[in-house]
Amino acid sequence: MTYQEILPGERLKSYVKCYYMFESDSNVELDDMVFPGGHMEIIFNLGEGIWQSSVNEVYTTTPPVELWGKLTQPLAVKSVGKNKMLGIRFYAHSAAYFLNESIWEFNNQVADLQDLMGASVKVLHAQLREVPQLNKRIELIEHFLVRQLTSKHKRIDNIRMIGQIIPKMQQQDEPENIDNIADRYNISARYLNKLFLEYTGVTPKLYSKIYRFKHSLELIAEKQGSLTSIAYECGYFDQSHFIRDFKSFTGVTPSAYSPDAYPVGQALTNN
Repeated sequence: MTYQEILPGERLKSYVKCYYMFESDSNVELDDMVFPGGHMEIIFNLGEGIWQSSVNEVYTTTPPVELWGKLTQPLAVKSVGKNKMLGIRFYAHSAAYFLNESIWEFNNQVADLQDLMGASVKVLHAQLREVPQLNKRIELIEHFLVRQLTSKHKRIDNIRMIGQIIPKMQQQDEPENIDNIADRYNISARYLNKLFLEYTGVTPKLYSKIYRFKHSLELIAEKQGSLTSIAYECGYFDQSHFIRDFKSFTGVTPSAYSPDAYPVGQALTNN
């Protein structure tokens, strides 16, 4: 199993966090779990194997071009056969630049991007399968994204505003009061919640919870101190608060969690 990240070009670096290539040469069936990471992704399946995701404990095969919605709970996945996946990882708010729909509509599901965006996505998928060089594949994707971006003019100011707010929220040890944030932008807290939900898929409060959880997951994987010290470093009020949030996003307690048990999930959550 190999995993490689590629940085976007200058034109798209404000919208795309990274591209990534995931390949598995094994025919062994792999069960895994993907945890909330705060971002949306588009994944092109370029191999011969298949991916499945679980909804209500029923596995269904994912489409050739997947749109991963914002996860707010763990999602079980299964890999069958040899797989090759080329992904686009957006920032928390930036997928909204390329889609017409409200982002919350895709929460906790894997949608078919070909159904949403039509023939242009099918053509791109076919081109990606025909070109073996990774750099050429990235060029095709970037050309596609730039064309999509230039065709979308509505909502841009509001999306940019959310994009300015998110880094400031990430720098806070304690989440700032939503009323104070709204006041700085001369809007109401209710309207800010509405915009956040439309363009990121979650409310500011839930976004902060997911971001804090993701930070704790990284520290546990890196073995950066005891669970108690990690809890306080990530801004949890106490150990029980940390355990409660961690279990809601993974299904297990921090002490029971093992990064080695979720190799694919770790890669996809690392966003």
